[in-house]
Formats: sequence, C-alpha cells, structure tokens
Amino acid sequence: MASSLTKDPASTSGSEKTFFGHPRGLATLFMTEMWERFSYYGMRALLPLYLIAPNGLHMNPATATAIYSVYLSLVYLLAMPGGWFGDRVWGPRKTVAIAGGVIMLGHLTLALPSEGTFFAGLGLVAIGSGLLKSNISTMVGHLYDGPDDPRRDGGFTIFYMGINMGAFAAPLIIGTVGENVNWHLGFALAALGMGLGVAQFLLGTRHLNERSLVVPKPLSADERASTLRKSMIWLGIAAVFYIGTVVTGVYTLNWLLVPITIAGLVIPVMVLVRIKRDKELSQTEQKKMSGYIWFFVAAAIFWMIYDQGGSTLAIFADSSAENSVLGWDFPVSWYQSVNPVLIMALAPVFAAFWMALNRRGKEPSTVVKFSSGLVLVGASFFLFLAPLTIAGDGHKAAAMWLVAIYFVQTVGELTLSPVGLSVTTKMAPAKYASQMMGVWFLAVTAGDCTTGLLSLAGVELNGTGVVALQATLAVLAGAAVFMYRGKVKALMGNVR
Repeated sequence: MASSLTKDPASTSGSEKTFFGHPRGLATLFMTEMWERFSYYGMRALLPLYLIAPNGLHMNPATATAIYSVYLSLVYLLAMPGGWFGDRVWGPRKTVAIAGGVIMLGHLTLALPSEGTFFAGLGLVAIGSGLLKSNISTMVGHLYDGPDDPRRDGGFTIFYMGINMGAFAAPLIIGTVGENVNWHLGFALAALGMGLGVAQFLLGTRHLNERSLVVPKPLSADERASTLRKSMIWLGIAAVFYIGTVVTGVYTLNWLLVPITIAGLVIPVMVLVRIKRDKELSQTEQKKMSGYIWFFVAAAIFWMIYDQGGSTLAIFADSSAENSVLGWDFPVSWYQSVNPVLIMALAPVFAAFWMALNRRGKEPSTVVKFSSGLVLVGASFFLFLAPLTIAGDGHKAAAMWLVAIYFVQTVGELTLSPVGLSVTTKMAPAKYASQMMGVWFLAVTAGDCTTGLLSLAGVELNGTGVVALQATLAVLAGAAVFMYRGKVKALMGNVR
C-alpha cells in the first residue's frame, strides 16, 4: 500500500521517518498484523461452512457453532500465556516471530485432507495466534512516549485498519477458492499469507523500539524448572485422561469442547482475581484494575454477540438468505468482508472525529464510548429479528438485511475495540505489561465460551427469542455502564 513517510527527528522508534505521522515501526507491525489477519480470517470465514458442508465434515449447525465458538475462545484464551511468554521467556519481538511460524504450520496442517489433521491444525493456529496477539499490540504501545502521547489512540486505530485490510481480502480470495474450488486449497492460501507476514516482520524489525527485544521479567533458573515440571505434569494428566476415554470407547467431541468452554469462563475470573489480590501493586494500580473490570465485562458481552457474525449469521445466510445482489450470486463467506471494508471506510472518520472533539475538549470518555458500543451491538441483534421473521415465513431474506446488521455492529466495534486496546495498555500495572493485553483478549474468550456453552446445551442461537434476549442484555448493560460512568472514571485515575 502507499505509505506517507516524512522526516521526524523525534520518532520514538529510532527511525527518522514516520508512517502517517506515527513512528515508522508502526508500518512494520501494521503489515505483519495485516498478513496474519489475512490468514486467520480467511480460515475463519471457511470454518463454519466447511464444518456443515456435505463435502466437508457434514456436522449439524449447533455442533459447528460450538466448534467455531470454542476455537475463537481458545485463540483469545491463549493470548494470556502468549503475553506471559513475551514478559518472562522470549520478549515480545522473538515471541511474534516464532508465533508466525507456528501459525503458518497450522494452516499447512489444515490443508491436509483428514479430519484428524484438521483439528490438529486448528490447535496450532490457536497456539500461534495466542503467542502473537498480546505481544504485537504491546509493541505498538512501545512506539509511543508513554500513555499521554496524543498520537497513541490514533496509532492503535491505524493498526486496527491493518487488521481489517487482511480481514477484507481474505474471504474474497481464500473464501472463494475454498467454497468454489477446494476447501483445503483455501487453507493452503492462508498458510501463504502468514508466510508473507513473517518475512515482512523479519525484514522490518530494525524500525521497532528496542524495548521489544527486552524480556521485562525473565524467569530464574528455578522458575524455569518449576514451570516446565508443572507443565509436563498437566500435559501428562490430560494425555492419560483422553487416551482413557478413547480406549474405553466413551470419547465424543464434547469431552474436548465442554472443558474448554468451562475453562474459558472460569480462567478470566481467576486471572482478574489474582491480579487484584497482588500485594505488589500500588494503591493507584489497584484502583485502576477495579475500574478495568467494568470494561472487561462490557467487552465480554459485546464480543458474545459480535462474534456470532461468523457463526450464527453465516449459517443463517447459508440456509435462509438470498445471497445475491442484482441477480449476481456470491459465496456465503463474502459476508465476512463486509465488516472489514466498513472498518477501513469508517476508522479514519472516527479517528479524525475523536481528535477534532479532543481539541475542543468535547471528546467522549472511554466509558461513554464503551456504553455506546454495547447499545449498538444490541441494536444489531434487534435488527436481526427482521430477517429471522422473513425466513420463518418460508421466504429467503435479502442479503441487505445481513449487510445492515454488520454495519451496525461495525459502528459499535469502532466505539469500543480500538479504545479497549488502548485503555488496556494505559491501565496495565507495570508488572503485567504484556499480560494485560492477554487479559483484554480474555474478554473475547468469555463471550465466545458463553456462545459455545449455549450451543452445546442445545440452545438454538438463531431463534427469535434467544436473539431478542441477547439484544436486550447488551442494551441494558450499556445503559448500566453509562449510569455508573462517574464511579468508573474515578477508579481510572489519570487515565481518560
């Protein structure tokens, strides 16, 4: 893409050039994330469709939704140990480089035509994505002069556009090849995209802040030995358990899915409690963590609904929507490009809008932005009731109904997600620098695990009653966050 590179002697990345007025290293991280998201979203667009397709794994929609939700939750759940690796073992830069290789291997494994290798590939992509996510966001934060740098929020918004450039192209390329040519060839294209991302990252590391090479709190020899020993014990227990279920003939897919969904709900609570009880944190850091919990719960509800755009909405489109425009049919996976193209169109508008309001002293607070995001995602599911009703009458719903739903969700996302990434780095206790990005992603885990658990329990997520209930929950949660905004602002201290 064309870049705007100008001289900037004050650049914090050590380079004299800037990227749209930001440190030059932002371009490296932007492109790395773009290619990683190309591979990830391409595979994700195919996943639920491949799971239900007669020439795929031919599962029922409830099982496909559960697998999709559990997979997404696992990606974000592993962001926490990924952040820990960046803080304690490899440092952010090395962790991202290794993660890219693991993701590429995972997509190559998905390309093999076997059910066993398919699930192994999902596991590898989840592990690699978890290692990459927290650390690359942390490196974006390293490029700026502390939390008060006025360019910081704008930098995260530009970084967010890189995510969506990859996410936009992926369904159009990988989705088309996967649906119309061969599922596994589509997964192979995802591997190629990640390979390009790794190559670009390695070539551009000279523009990154030197802090990305540092291991903030390296493990001592005793800690390394203890961590390895405990990990091997838990792996051994899991191996014995699952081998036992297979040998006795009682194993089903639920033996794997249910424990992950429960863990995805319990672990976020345990992590937040552990950080809150850490006596090494100052009183100011403790107060900020109390305020951060509000954002965490709001984000979990938001992502519970939002991420169903790739499962509940996609499966509905496959069976009950008229997937054509002016008589031209298109693959179902193309719906997954609607959100990112809207992000690319609207993100600069939002960034400029926030900056203009900031100069006038009228920019909405983070709390207000979060409450708006919740209300909007709830409104999107109220809108979903219309095509559900049309399909219930035996007709195919027009494609534009789904486009309208994605539009409302996108506006909600732009008020919540980039700001959430930024506020997490601002409110993170120094001891948990990279790990706090993992905590932010645990909100996604909690939301997706809720969806997965409902699917495993047999709840019909595209039923009008369930959709209306989720919409009402989001709107009420948004109203509650707005009503208590004064209390949350007081807990945030000097963070706006």
